[in-house]
Amino acid sequence: MKKKYDVVITGSGLGGLVCAIILAKEGYSVCVLEKNNQFGGNLQTFVRDKTIFDTGVHYIGGLGEGENLNSYFKYIGIMDGLRLKKMDEDAYDMISFDDDENEYPHAQGYNNFVKQLAKFFPEEEENLKAYCQKLIDTCDAFPLYNLKNAEAGYSEAVISQNAKQYIDSVTANEKLRAVLAGSNFLYAGVEDKSPLYVHALCINSYMQSSWRCINGGSQITKQLIKQLKKYGGETYKYKEVNGFGFDGDKPVSAKIKTGEEVFGDIFISNIEPKTTLNLIGKDRFRKLYYNRIQELECVYSAFSLYIVFKPETFKYRNYNYYHFKDSTKVWKAIKGPPESWPESYMASMNVSAKQDEWAESMTLIAAMDFKEVQPWADTHNTTAEESDRGEAYTRFKEHKTEQLLIEIEKKFPGIRACIKSVHSSTPLSYRDYIGVHNGNMYGYVKDANNPMKTFISPKTKIENFYFTGQSINMHGILGVTIGAVVTCSEILGKEYLINKINAELNQ
Repeated sequence: MKKKYDVVITGSGLGGLVCAIILAKEGYSVCVLEKNNQFGGNLQTFVRDKTIFDTGVHYIGGLGEGENLNSYFKYIGIMDGLRLKKMDEDAYDMISFDDDENEYPHAQGYNNFVKQLAKFFPEEEENLKAYCQKLIDTCDAFPLYNLKNAEAGYSEAVISQNAKQYIDSVTANEKLRAVLAGSNFLYAGVEDKSPLYVHALCINSYMQSSWRCINGGSQITKQLIKQLKKYGGETYKYKEVNGFGFDGDKPVSAKIKTGEEVFGDIFISNIEPKTTLNLIGKDRFRKLYYNRIQELECVYSAFSLYIVFKPETFKYRNYNYYHFKDSTKVWKAIKGPPESWPESYMASMNVSAKQDEWAESMTLIAAMDFKEVQPWADTHNTTAEESDRGEAYTRFKEHKTEQLLIEIEKKFPGIRACIKSVHSSTPLSYRDYIGVHNGNMYGYVKDANNPMKTFISPKTKIENFYFTGQSINMHGILGVTIGAVVTCSEILGKEYLINKINAELNQ
């Protein structure tokens, strides 16, 4: 590392790497510091039993030609290098319930979405059209979603509308309500809080087009780092930042756990905001601001199973499942009592370049409260710093694995006979590898009743210190990418950057 850079970025998640490329393209000298042995945050993959698994990228929306994420990825130079498989046009997600033998598809394309669900709900066709139009209109209220210059603030009518209440208003059919809300796992849906705009921004891009990454999402990281190096940016592993140096009120360096110090003019934290504030120092913020951030409610975490199948035993499905025990509890499934866990789960099959008739593997994700792993909260275990959490933790994981496998066997009779090996992760794994508070999946709970409470500006009150990442704008690949553009706009100028992106795309 050099001693001094124009921009020092802590954390190498998607937000940090996109910021790094944008600023390096503008001629800034940029350095990215990562504490773990793998770059990419939620883009990380890992291997079990010679099989690649994703940490967080199970599918991506909006990558079709002319769509928003495609355009952003083209600007930062990674689109052409990605190896993708388009998901089933007639069902990228399948919503199912224990108490209903039907499987309800979420299809790609607005007209096709209506067409496929109208097969089950023919009398609801006009309501389904209205629902799709509402998604489009809601997304249009966020200019950067469509690569347009952002105006100051958002309409309160848009950001304060409740997702469940809107879905309930668009149809009186209880089953259709459950189906339309069935993928609320994507944003950790809370019935009395989740805003409609969060639902719309998540669902709309998948409805436009849905894709899986062949051999995992870490290819996105590789392409990002390749582009960053092209513009002279630098990345370093095993560099855990544990504080910042100041000259008066101005940050001048990032302090690394090993004793090194990296100096810079501008600092961007891709580390979770609660942690970042403590690294900077509580006394450097107004008490009201510091307490507001620390008291923000995080979304839940998850317990995940990673299943490796015996060769040619389990058919590949080119869509995901969101499955619920009870169709009347779609908004309550994530907070069911521990004894009835899991009330719901997501099942996603990984895709490889070899063939797609048979599934090589499956990832199962079920919501889990961090309280369940509280007995081991003081332990830490990563590839960079390995530690054994003990026998009690192993037994806990084995018990939860069995509970989830019992539910999966109900959905896919005979699946156990197809399994070669099973591996698992808990909220502690997410916390230690991704660096998120209590292992949360998507940052902070957005609340339609108080929408500004969870708004965190990318520009802090500290001179030349900025935030980026899933807690700042929106979570997900698209949300974090747009959030990085917002962060860089604070540095480069709000109109300048989006105009430059559009000009380059139009060349």
